[in-house]
Amino acid sequence: MLDPHDIELPRRILVGRGVAGSVGDVACSIGLSGRVYVVLSSMGYKLAGDVVLSSLSANGFNVHDRRVEEAQEELSSVMEEAAKARPDFIVSVGGGSTIDLGKYTAFKLGIPFMSVPTAASHDGIASPMVSLKGLGKPCSVRAKPPIAIIADVNIIMSAPHRLLASGCGDIIAKLTAVRDWKLAHKIKNEYYGEYAASLAVMSAKLVMKHAKLIGAHREEGVRIVIEALVSCGVSMCIAGSSRPCSGAEHQFSHVLDMIAPRPALHGEQCGVGAIMMAYLHGMKWRRIRKALKLIGAPTTAKELGIEDEYIVRALVEAHKVRPRYTILGDTGLTWDAARHLAKVTGVIS
Repeated sequence: MLDPHDIELPRRILVGRGVAGSVGDVACSIGLSGRVYVVLSSMGYKLAGDVVLSSLSANGFNVHDRRVEEAQEELSSVMEEAAKARPDFIVSVGGGSTIDLGKYTAFKLGIPFMSVPTAASHDGIASPMVSLKGLGKPCSVRAKPPIAIIADVNIIMSAPHRLLASGCGDIIAKLTAVRDWKLAHKIKNEYYGEYAASLAVMSAKLVMKHAKLIGAHREEGVRIVIEALVSCGVSMCIAGSSRPCSGAEHQFSHVLDMIAPRPALHGEQCGVGAIMMAYLHGMKWRRIRKALKLIGAPTTAKELGIEDEYIVRALVEAHKVRPRYTILGDTGLTWDAARHLAKVTGVIS
């Protein structure tokens, strides 16, 4: 008999031009009231701060806002300040780290959270998972999904294309993550949820199908990426874990975050990791590489800005990141095997 798990999903998802001004209306529509603590990155404030704060105030909310410069470093102070403010819910306006900061704070306080992303750089905008340095873990931890997501296409389109391409790398990496999940089910008898897995794979395939459109940074392509990221987040809600969206390619990225002097963006590293893990799985890895190139995402260590030795070391150490079975097995790759893998896929020269 399968163990039960709760499936918590966002109640409202609003995607479109100019929807940042609807944050207050959406909050009211889902029954939120009282005090709101708004966490904004510096860029989030510049792009959407006034309109979001005005929307909340106009709808009768008592607004307390906090602007953060380094979300990864301000976890403790934000949590302390939020606890003193005693909000009824939290809103985050910004990129991935700012979203995660608000999400985790809301989770610890036991209150709802609304996500207002200013970039489509990774699936944290809609998922129940959080990845912050202050949590003391190299990988993501479980929190709760946003109760609502407001994705303003105007704002997200104005972000650098690199951020959108990073989001695509994170999405395409679901192809290898799901293969790892299937493998763990076969080898370790781990729970495998076909519906959640299918949702993640569908998102990845749609992004690959529309790689040229996304690479041109056109609105239709941006919407596809936003919706795919939301879909990936929902797949994790259904699975009850990050399994459909995070496998060996993510563990490779987590190690790079720890050892590389200047890590690249999360999704960029996951995309490169997916190329190599697809090779190990016997998948059509060149298709993944081609799609990433069309989108404008990195496919090599040089394009990531990371030296070859760190790529190889990350491959060797990736299996140690968490007790999660992947194509890397229980013992991982040797140095020679890792170097060969990176070379044969063109990641290193």
